[in-house]
Amino acid sequence: MYGAGDVRIETVPDPIIQEPTDAIVRTVRACICGSDLHPYHSLPASGIGTPMGHELIGVVEEVGSQVTAVAKGDFVIAPFAFSDNTCVFCREGLNTACIHGGWYGTPETGGLQAELARIPQANGSLVRVAGVDPDTADESLLASLLTLSDVYLTGYHAAHMAQLKPGQTVAVIGDGAVGLSAVLAAKQLGAERIILMGRHQDRTSLGVQFGATDVVAERGAEGIQRVLDLTNGEGAHAVLEAVGHLPAYEQAYGIVRPGGIISRVGVPQYEEAPIGFGSLFGKNARLAGGPAPVRAYLEPAIEQVLDGTINPGKVFDRTVTLDEVPAGYAAMNTREALKVMVKLA
Repeated sequence: MYGAGDVRIETVPDPIIQEPTDAIVRTVRACICGSDLHPYHSLPASGIGTPMGHELIGVVEEVGSQVTAVAKGDFVIAPFAFSDNTCVFCREGLNTACIHGGWYGTPETGGLQAELARIPQANGSLVRVAGVDPDTADESLLASLLTLSDVYLTGYHAAHMAQLKPGQTVAVIGDGAVGLSAVLAAKQLGAERIILMGRHQDRTSLGVQFGATDVVAERGAEGIQRVLDLTNGEGAHAVLEAVGHLPAYEQAYGIVRPGGIISRVGVPQYEEAPIGFGSLFGKNARLAGGPAPVRAYLEPAIEQVLDGTINPGKVFDRTVTLDEVPAGYAAMNTREALKVMVKLA
């Protein structure tokens, strides 16, 4: 990406093993993330492009001398952040804070919207999917496995960090792919009532399929009042905020019940926000969330996909080739597409 709205497909040198802990993966499926739209809106123009993409499933092509967890030919999922899965923070389930970890989309690491990718810390970062041949697997299965690299497990992280308990009322702000994934995760964790706040009917209809019991299309003060009306004035035990803009946060503290939790997984596009008496303090409300440690959740989620318990791949509603990725960004930007998959093999 060379600037806001300027996405280009370029031929670059193939990645190579740089460290003995690296692996090279041939991408089978990648995708465009809602967080990719933030730079699509605001990245300053530059003569040096930023490599894009942080979600993929693929096949291991080569491994460094210290890689033992995966081997050439393995079908794997790569979480959106790489980690060694052994440091103190990884052991505490916070892989996105890994001492030896980091992020894709830098000149050093590259992006994952590409034919080949270098995966640092491959022992900790890659998870093998046993018994699945990507060349013959059903497309819906590949789609659901791809969501485990980020979007579904980011939604799950929102629900997990909200400490959801069976029987609680949950409000989800945002009808993008992460918000809909949060609905599905909240249902899996036993939420009794799930209020989805979104105004795009094609998306909220999928949210209902995933488990939403109510849909609130109103925003701002009107939306807050609507949720309060639905909850007898009490508000939601947990509010899962999947947008990242300040109005969504303001909506969140307006509908969280006293003693409740706001869990944010939409990448915040702000630093300053109310936390005082009228927002959090007066309600004894708590604030949680952050970048999802996808690696910590992967193995059980893979089993849920393989046994049919969840089918989060339904969030993909458009598939493009690598050459069509710029059009995929444009489609997501104009909301013509919910989430775009990139098919490379």
